Amino acid sequence: MPKLSACLLGLVTTLGAAEVDDLSQRISSLERLVASESTALSSQKAQYKDLEDLLARANSHLHKDRRLAADGRRLATSIHGDNTVLGFTEVSEADNIAGALDHIWLILCGALVMFMQAGFAMVESGCCRAKNVQNILLKNLTDVCMGTIGWWLSGWAFAYSGPYDDDGALENKFMGYSSYLGSGFLVYRQDGMIEPTTSMLNWFFQWAFCSAAATIVSGGVAERCNFPAYCIYSLAMTGFIYPVVVAWTWGYGWLSSMNSVGYMDFAGSGIVHMCGGVAALVGAIISGPRTGRWTNPEKFDPHSLPLIVLGTFILFFGWYGFNCGSTLSMASIERGMMAAQVAMNTTISAATGGLTVFILRLVMLKKYDIGGFCNGILAGLVSITAPCGNVECGSAFAIGLLGAFFYQGASSLMRLVKVDDPIDAFAVHGVCGMWGTLAAALFDWGEGFDHFHGWSGFSCIQDADGACLKGVGGEAIAANLAEIVTISLWTASCSAFVLVPLRLAGFLRASDEVQDAGFDAMKHSPSKAYALEDNKEPVTPGEIVSC
Repeated sequence: MPKLSACLLGLVTTLGAAEVDDLSQRISSLERLVASESTALSSQKAQYKDLEDLLARANSHLHKDRRLAADGRRLATSIHGDNTVLGFTEVSEADNIAGALDHIWLILCGALVMFMQAGFAMVESGCCRAKNVQNILLKNLTDVCMGTIGWWLSGWAFAYSGPYDDDGALENKFMGYSSYLGSGFLVYRQDGMIEPTTSMLNWFFQWAFCSAAATIVSGGVAERCNFPAYCIYSLAMTGFIYPVVVAWTWGYGWLSSMNSVGYMDFAGSGIVHMCGGVAALVGAIISGPRTGRWTNPEKFDPHSLPLIVLGTFILFFGWYGFNCGSTLSMASIERGMMAAQVAMNTTISAATGGLTVFILRLVMLKKYDIGGFCNGILAGLVSITAPCGNVECGSAFAIGLLGAFFYQGASSLMRLVKVDDPIDAFAVHGVCGMWGTLAAALFDWGEGFDHFHGWSGFSCIQDADGACLKGVGGEAIAANLAEIVTISLWTASCSAFVLVPLRLAGFLRASDEVQDAGFDAMKHSPSKAYALEDNKEPVTPGEIVSC
C-alpha cells in the first residue's frame, strides 16, 4: 500500500511537471505572439500616420491658391534625416512622394512654357519680312537670356520674396525686397549639411512666365526697334515692371485681399498676357510705324505662313504647361482632376477662337486667311488662361467665341487708327488678356452670382462656419476689373518711362536707311537669314534631280 501511494504520488508529480512545462511553453508562445502583434501594430500606426499626412496635404490642396512665397520657406523636416540637436525631423514617406511629384510636374510644365519661346520666334519671324528675320530671332533669344538675368537679379525678389505676415499676405502690399540673386534658397546648417527649399523649383517655373511676358513686347516693336534699346527695355520688364505686377497678385499683394474674395487669374490672362500686350502697344506707339507701312501696305505682308503655323502649333502645345502647370502641384487626385479640367477648357477655347476668326475673315475677305486662323487660336488661348480653373467646358466655348470677336475688333481698330503692330500683339495678348481676366469673374462655375469658387476650384469660397459665401459675385467682378485697370496703367506708365527717353535720344528707332535695307543686311553676319538660291540650270521633264 505505501508503495502504491508513492507510485501514485510520483505519477501526479510527473504529470504536474508536464502540465507546468506545457503551460510555460504556451505562455512563451503567447508572449511571442503579443510581441509580433505589437510590432505589426506599430507598423500600422506608422502607415496610418503617413496616410493622415497625405490626406492632410490633399485637403490643403483643395483650397490651395498660388502661395509660392510660403512654399519657399525652410522645410520643418530635413532631407538628411532626424537631428534632435538642431531640431530637424526626417521627411515622411508621404511628403517624399508628394514633393517628388510636385517637382516633376512643375519642372516639366516649366520646360513646356520655356519651349513656347520657339513658338513666339516662329510666329514673329514669319509675320515680318524676310530681310529682318535674323534681327527678330535675335530679340527672341535676348528675351530668354536677358529675362533670366533680370529675374535672377531682382525679379524674383520683387515678386515673391516677401516678407509676409502671419496670414501669408505681403506685408507692404506692393512688392517684396529680399532674396536678390537667389539668396536664401539654400539653408546652411551648423553641422555642415545644406537644406534645400522649394524656391529653386518655384523660381524656375515662374521664370518661364516672366520671359513669356517680355517676348510679347518684341512683336509690337518689330522691324524698327534698335537692338541695344530693346535690351534695356527687356531688362526693365523682367527685372521690375512684370515682377511688381506679380507681387500684387500671385505674390499676395493688395489685389489678393482687396475684398472678401480677391481677384481671380488662374494662369495669367491679365498678369502675363495683358501686361505684355499693353507694353507692346506702348512700344508700338512710341517707336512709330515702320517706314512706308501705311503708304505701301502690300510690301509688309508676312513672308512665311509655314513659320506662323509651326509657331502656332508650338505655342498651342506649350500652353498646356502654361495653364495646366498653374495648378502648382500634382500631389493629390484633386490637383490631377483640376489639371485635366484646365486642359479640356484650354483646348475647347483655342479651337473655338481659331474657327471663329477664320469664319470672320472668310466673310470679310471672301478668301481663306490662315494667318487669321492662327491668331484666332492664340486669342482663344489667351482668353481662357485666367478662367481655365474655375469655369465649365461650355463656358470655355463661350469665352473662346467672344475672345475671337474681341481680337478681330481690336485688330481692325489698330489698323484704323494706324498703330503699327506687326503681329497683333496688343489685339491677341492685351485685349484678349483683358477679356479673359473679366471672364474669370463672369463665368465662374459657382451658383449664379451668389456663390464664387475662384481659387478654391471645385469648392466654393466659404465663411467661418464652412458654408458658401453668398452674394460675392459682384466683389469678384470688382476685383478683376481693378486688376485690369491697375496692371494696364502700371505697365503703360512704366514702359513709357523707359521708352520715351530712348526715343527722344534717337536710340530707340532705327533709321529709314536701316529699315529699307533690312536689319539683316545692315547689322548681321551673314547678311541674310536664308541661303537658298534659284536653280539656274534647266531641268528636263522627267529627269531625276538629286538633293
